[in-house]
Amino acid sequence: MPENQLGGQQILLLPEGSNRVLGRDAQRTNIAVAVAVANAVKTTLGPKGMDKMMVSDLGDIVITNDGATILEEMNVEHPVAKIMVDIAKTQDKEVGDGTTSVVIMAGELLKGAGELLEQGIHPTTVIRGYKMAAEKARQILETKGESANPNDEATLQKIAMVSMGSKNIGDDKTKAMLCKLVINAVKQVMEKTPSGKIAVDHDFIKVEKKSGGSVNDTQFINGVLIDKEVAQPNMPKAIANAKIALLDLALEIEKTETDARIEITSPDQMQAFLQQEERTLREMVEKIKKSGANVVVTQKGIDDVAQHFLAKNGIMAIRRVKKSDIEKLGRATGAKIVTSLDDLNSKDLGFAGNVEERKISGEQMVFVEKCKDPKSVTIFVRGGTQQVVDEAERSITDVIGAVSSVVENGKYVIGGGSIEIDLANGLRDYSGDVGGREQLAIVKFADAMEVIPKTLSESAGMDAIDTLVQLRNKHKGKAGGVYGVDIFSNTVNDMAKLGVYEPMKVKQQAISSASEAAEIILRIDDMISARGRPHGGGGPGGMPGGEME
Repeated sequence: MPENQLGGQQILLLPEGSNRVLGRDAQRTNIAVAVAVANAVKTTLGPKGMDKMMVSDLGDIVITNDGATILEEMNVEHPVAKIMVDIAKTQDKEVGDGTTSVVIMAGELLKGAGELLEQGIHPTTVIRGYKMAAEKARQILETKGESANPNDEATLQKIAMVSMGSKNIGDDKTKAMLCKLVINAVKQVMEKTPSGKIAVDHDFIKVEKKSGGSVNDTQFINGVLIDKEVAQPNMPKAIANAKIALLDLALEIEKTETDARIEITSPDQMQAFLQQEERTLREMVEKIKKSGANVVVTQKGIDDVAQHFLAKNGIMAIRRVKKSDIEKLGRATGAKIVTSLDDLNSKDLGFAGNVEERKISGEQMVFVEKCKDPKSVTIFVRGGTQQVVDEAERSITDVIGAVSSVVENGKYVIGGGSIEIDLANGLRDYSGDVGGREQLAIVKFADAMEVIPKTLSESAGMDAIDTLVQLRNKHKGKAGGVYGVDIFSNTVNDMAKLGVYEPMKVKQQAISSASEAAEIILRIDDMISARGRPHGGGGPGGMPGGEME
């Protein structure tokens, strides 16, 4: 690619035929791609949001309105589109909810920035204004937060129902039931840190799914569900007051680490060798029996002979269980994971009120339940089809994120677009104090905040402009910041009375992620093909003519 002339000689910086997008063209392309990604998920927002059907090249179908899932399944090639996907993943990982909101906010911020760039305002000025606006928005948000007590189940239920509201999985009664299960799970696994804060580790809320039955058959298990069967048919299928041994070793004769050769020259030697193997396995089982264990769960294999001896002693055994499930069992039952049978004793055993193998949709599963104050629990999701089960699982995961955020952060805000109007009004007032060209960027940031109530009203079939005008006026009146979009009655209503609450942590993360993504994208003024990566379509980094695929 010719880059410059030096003394009449052309300097070649990139190979002939390379595509490069420079300056305003790069910025226009990037903004257009980001807005296109935001528009792809925009219609899924809110209780009246629409679903998307994702069809893979192999014909696999995913039907969902979960923003993170849609973006993850989308076949995007443009690097800016990948940045938008990344902010949704970050939002999902950090707070578990608000993935659609963060993407459409970022899209709106870039759309506003594009308008300012067309007016001749420099990108760094816009970025500086956006940084100031994001910081001010976080300050305003702190003043609007309401305190939430982890023991206030009524408030947690309202927050959970708002998160569940946009999901198409049964009626309100079913959703309320699922929300209650999630609240029970979060409260069960939450722990106080040494600093006095509450922490919720999502890894210890296991969400297991199996198609069959209906969503109403979803249940909360005060323990762990293992998707395995009992090792041998002769073993007991159910044990009450189970004493559980968790092993990280194989109940079989291990091969030597070095190459060894055993020479057997007579049938008697063969017989003696087999008897020795049997004695070794019998001794292993005797050590387990001596500890008092009547249930054995191991990460590794169990020899057929060992299975026989375990069955004779009335011990239930489950083998080749995932390491993560073994850890969850330890947290649920209080058992210690043992790596040597010589160290196994009664103090290492865990307790469960009931361990039982049940057939679910033609497959055997082991339920370890009725544990004493377990710090790992399971939500077992059911549904008529695989698509229903998958969507129910995604919904429950979102609600776990929302409830955990409130429990950890201790604060919530009024939802339904109400808090966004408050932020927008506060930022417009702040822009006047700032002055200079940055105030134009702050006003655009305020406009971007209003995309949430605007989108909610559009999905409900309301007039978006009229709704925004009404909301702005209501929030400037004595009623304060409680009015939002009531999509069920298609009016502007008091969201506090309707119990529409959202976690403050979700809003904080969304503002931070959306503004940071916008700032990164606005800084790009040159897109160059990188070395060492094959790309199609001729554009930089596999960008077919600047379009998103």
